[in-house]
Amino acid sequence: MSWMPDNDPVLGDPKTCDALDLVIVPRTRDLGDGFEVRRALPHGKRQMVGPFIFFDHFGPVQFVSGKGMDVRPHPHIGLATVTYLFDGSIMHRDSEGNVQEIAPGAMNLMTAGRGIAHSERTPDAQRASGQKMLGLQSWIALPEGSEEIDPSFQHYAAGDLPMISERDFTARVIAGSAFGITSPVKMVSPWFYTEVTAAAGASVPLDPDHEERAIYVVDGEVEIANERYEGPRLLIFRPGDRITVKALKATRMMFLGGDALEGPRHIWWNFVSSSKERIEQAKQDWKTGRFATVPQEHEFIPLPE
Repeated sequence: MSWMPDNDPVLGDPKTCDALDLVIVPRTRDLGDGFEVRRALPHGKRQMVGPFIFFDHFGPVQFVSGKGMDVRPHPHIGLATVTYLFDGSIMHRDSEGNVQEIAPGAMNLMTAGRGIAHSERTPDAQRASGQKMLGLQSWIALPEGSEEIDPSFQHYAAGDLPMISERDFTARVIAGSAFGITSPVKMVSPWFYTEVTAAAGASVPLDPDHEERAIYVVDGEVEIANERYEGPRLLIFRPGDRITVKALKATRMMFLGGDALEGPRHIWWNFVSSSKERIEQAKQDWKTGRFATVPQEHEFIPLPE
């Protein structure tokens, strides 16, 4: 996915409970063919939650036979991308030679570090038959000492990620630790990401131990401290408070956050860095073809002018 700044919508939520720091209504864009993206981060009032600096919710969309997603090769620096699907499939290809079909429930972490390019397209079989797509893409800003690490890619199938199943909710720990269990995904800074699926009436605790925390309500409705919030919403909490989330109807949500970085980040297009000069260098590197190319790809997204 790509990012460029846009106006944030006016918040329409009722008065929030004391534990809530901010409620973000994701802004919506149509990228064509009815493919909608809802963008929660970055926001005018909040750049990051822990190291999460970008949060996109795409779909649901139904592609007809012969149509699909085609995000041409584009570059990244200073971040790691997490692509997580509920429906559909995406074929990932990157300049390190990684080729991976991304399926629902799998964890796919591409660490850009000093620089990587990748493409995201609908696989051939699903393009031929048509498919429904719904998912999330997040960017994790890297800490200062790791912004220029070597690029890499990790893939864990849904069955490789730890889960808990209670009477009225289930949780898959995609990264970090939650509910007393830990994902096998390797990270360069402390953060967590968990999918929670709750039945109507379920009460789900949000761990108070993480420094910065948020819940993204994908669909459904929740109640927190007697206030109701329908999806899609990003609910950002103050540190330390014990939070219980009650599902008022069948609800799918993501628990996310982690340790705050040592300072803010500059973000321009697909580049994230603590240094403006480094972003300028990345612009020139992409413009002049100094990024490694993506095998099997013959297109690219030009640098925005």
